[in-house]
Amino acid sequence: MTESALLGVAAALVLMTLVWATSLPKGDVSIIDIFWGPGFALLAIIYYVTGPQATLRQLLVPALVAIWGVRLGLYIFWRGRGKGEDYRYAEMRRKWGAKFPALSLVIVFWLQAILLWLIAMPLLVVQRSGQPDAITWLDALGLLLFIVGFAFEAVGDFQMARFKDEPANKGRVLDSGLWRYTRHPNYFGDALLWWGFWLLTASATGAVWTVASPLIMTILLLKVSGVALLEKGLAQTKPHYRDYVRRTSSFIPWPPKGD
Repeated sequence: MTESALLGVAAALVLMTLVWATSLPKGDVSIIDIFWGPGFALLAIIYYVTGPQATLRQLLVPALVAIWGVRLGLYIFWRGRGKGEDYRYAEMRRKWGAKFPALSLVIVFWLQAILLWLIAMPLLVVQRSGQPDAITWLDALGLLLFIVGFAFEAVGDFQMARFKDEPANKGRVLDSGLWRYTRHPNYFGDALLWWGFWLLTASATGAVWTVASPLIMTILLLKVSGVALLEKGLAQTKPHYRDYVRRTSSFIPWPPKGD
């Protein structure tokens, strides 16, 4: 398994180094976000192709990861067309000045490569550890979580994209559809499907420790690059957002207060 893990981290680093090289002439580090999901798909496929490929589970996991990762990458590409560099990276560029292009390789691209590799550990373990040939109840539960999580993420993204397409909605808050029950259905769905991926690997020998994967992803979504970061900006730019926060669950879907 050590050789496969080294292959995985090498693939992640090569991918992100190539994306960094592409970002230099564009002057836009934001393109890294496009490759977050597809990066997991790449590792899942590498682990599958170089593994024994003995069970339906070992085929199902990389297939589901690829479906999720490719959809996410295409959506982020479509969403970011013509919008320029994300304000987070633009602020870093202003802070570091001429040093930023070189520094971004380490503090943005290689850092995300290592995070990607660590979070993808269940995708490696499921291909390299002994496990039941038959589908278990853990697999069924994992598949259910993936389906529900994927639906929340994809439908939430679609509803938000349609909302933003209407010029009359500028400055307004989307509080219908899935967004009526959680302020971040896409992030909730992302976290949920990663718990599903973990459950799909949990019956493999010695796989319990990979619970760190969905835990890290959930923490990132809640406290680092997801909910906390986005809400800080929304509270400042949308006057009605505070009222939306008061009545709507932050993460886990729940009926709004007052219903």
